[in-house]
Amino acid sequence: MGKIFFYEDRNFQGRCYECSSDCSDLSSYFNRCNSIRVEGGNWILYEHPSYRGHQYYLWKGEYPDFQRWMGFNDSIRSCHFIPQHPGQYKMRIYERGDYQGQMMEFFDDCPNTYDRFRFHDIHSCNVFDGHWMFYEEPNYKGRQYYLRPGEYKRYNDWGASSPRIGSFRRVHHMF
Repeated sequence: MGKIFFYEDRNFQGRCYECSSDCSDLSSYFNRCNSIRVEGGNWILYEHPSYRGHQYYLWKGEYPDFQRWMGFNDSIRSCHFIPQHPGQYKMRIYERGDYQGQMMEFFDDCPNTYDRFRFHDIHSCNVFDGHWMFYEEPNYKGRQYYLRPGEYKRYNDWGASSPRIGSFRRVHHMF
């Protein structure tokens, strides 16, 4: 099982809250989050309650300030534990919405979508196996979007405001 510690101040100082499962509203446990220690599992953190807003993917390790997890600010208000996926990873991405246009199938990470298939925009996606993270920029940078197995007919189905995806990777770090 997973375990994560949230600290109000940088460098693991200030009020602390320990969590070992999904939490849709962390607001009553701390006012701000400036450092995090992940002792087990993979986690998706959200800027707002009810799993909304900017998303951040963290795995086992120490994050002494919010810039270390590519945070835009010190607001973390909900978290989701990602269960271990022992099987294969498989995803299809599409150039246009509703699974139209050029399609490519992936089983592994892609650090630069343009280099791999000559377009930046992913309008729809079907995740068959595994959990994946999309990133707005190449090399796993920028806004992050968590995708679990399922159908995503349009980019806003995974929480994006634009179809621009620069990279993606499988969620499988350090269980």
